[in-house]
Amino acid sequence: MSDVTTDSGTGTTPPGSSPLRDLGVALREWATAGVGVVRVLDRHGFGTVESGQLVAGTAGGSVAGALYRGTLDDAVGPLAAAAVGGPRTEEAHVSEAAALDAGLACSGGATLLGHPLPAEPAAALGEALERELPAALVSTTAGAGALVLTGPELGDVHGGLGSPGLDAAAVEAARGLLRRGATVTERVAAEGGELLLDLWVPVPSVLVAGAGAIGGALIAQAELLGWTARVETELAAVRAAVAAFTDADVLVLLDHAPAFDVVLVEGLRRGRGFIGALGSRRTQSARRERLLAAGLTEAELAALRGPVGLDLGARTPAETAVSIVAQVVAARSGRAGTALAATDGRIGG
Repeated sequence: MSDVTTDSGTGTTPPGSSPLRDLGVALREWATAGVGVVRVLDRHGFGTVESGQLVAGTAGGSVAGALYRGTLDDAVGPLAAAAVGGPRTEEAHVSEAAALDAGLACSGGATLLGHPLPAEPAAALGEALERELPAALVSTTAGAGALVLTGPELGDVHGGLGSPGLDAAAVEAARGLLRRGATVTERVAAEGGELLLDLWVPVPSVLVAGAGAIGGALIAQAELLGWTARVETELAAVRAAVAAFTDADVLVLLDHAPAFDVVLVEGLRRGRGFIGALGSRRTQSARRERLLAAGLTEAELAALRGPVGLDLGARTPAETAVSIVAQVVAARSGRAGTALAATDGRIGG
């Protein structure tokens, strides 16, 4: 088989494909022949980068995927091939000039972990990525074992980490992170050590319920972020869409009519996705009283983002849309939406 390469952000992906989908195809096709994967164990620099970056390779040198827009290709390809035979780590660095040429914010370095991915977990992960289903890959930080979870609730488990305790910790951590509804790379403490967990979640799909300029601005913002978005004004259509929500989905209710309360009741009780409602303090107060009268509990109401959006001082529809999508990003990442200068944690996901 000839080499399969995909790109992680340079805009060269063929129409009808995506980097993760192409990577999934390669994983599924290579599974029985033996696959090594390369993941980011640690990093410094590069600016804000995407989580869940992954490269797969075969002993024969075929490679799919890219790390940091291909700037680490010289290290990643050989590491992926070697990882078919066993786990290993490697340090890699990117100069300022090379980083800027690739579209990264700045130079940086990464500790790369390469490890084998057995046939059954590799095929399962490949199928999930190809079908754009939620999926997680977990190993120890030393590359021992490989656990893959797939499906809307990560209910399908493939492979293992060598002990029931580690497997249970991995499953609990992955499913907990899934509730954020965002792709993440995390190191998780377990049994005196650490696990490396990559979770892939489909991009958000925004449902705007109601008409108006803010709805149009939200559609534009969603498209800018690579999210899908649509407007529905009929109650039946909105109810049907929210009933099928996953954790990646977003409802922004613009319509203040009490008839739409049923959408909030059903969505909050189901507990899936981001549920937000626009409106003044007075509108929110009246809606809250109606929802309590409809039987929602205080705990269920606590999940309603209303008024939806971060406090940015927004005045125009476009600024309001920015405040709303900013809150969605923060919620999916488990962040509070605080100014970066007021925090001391890692910048970016």
